[in-house]
Amino acid sequence: MDHDAEVSIQERLYPWATCFGCGHANPKGLHLRSFPAGDETVATFLPWPEHDNGIGFLNGGIIATLLDCHSGAAVFHAADALGMQPADDMPYPFVTAGLDLRYLRPAPLDAPVELRAVVSSIDDAAAIVDVTLHYDGKPRAEASALWKRWRPRPRPAT
Repeated sequence: MDHDAEVSIQERLYPWATCFGCGHANPKGLHLRSFPAGDETVATFLPWPEHDNGIGFLNGGIIATLLDCHSGAAVFHAADALGMQPADDMPYPFVTAGLDLRYLRPAPLDAPVELRAVVSSIDDAAAIVDVTLHYDGKPRAEASALWKRWRPRPRPAT
């Protein structure tokens, strides 16, 4: 599906973000664009030559960043739909607390990859997202992402 003319979750909910993976205000970032699609959140990403793992495939760190940021878009979209706004002085309603990542097979460096995410649970304390990177109809990497509600913490008295 061609989403070029659509506004992505990132552009709609946090256009000011400078995150390397999904921040559209970072001129050197990946500018990931994620979109709701029924119960899933989807994205397509074309790797850059600089994302080479040294042997002609997509670098594992870039894959981890894509899965983290795409799962975040799914969580932020779900939180927004539920009216879960960021706490006072917090930029986002949730923050990554864990990413249990498995690399399944190499991903191409010279072709678009597809990202899919499903929020399996979300409440006022945490969210869990199942997220995958696909190419040629096969999963290349998959992760379970844990997101915790981001709240201000009291600062110790000095």
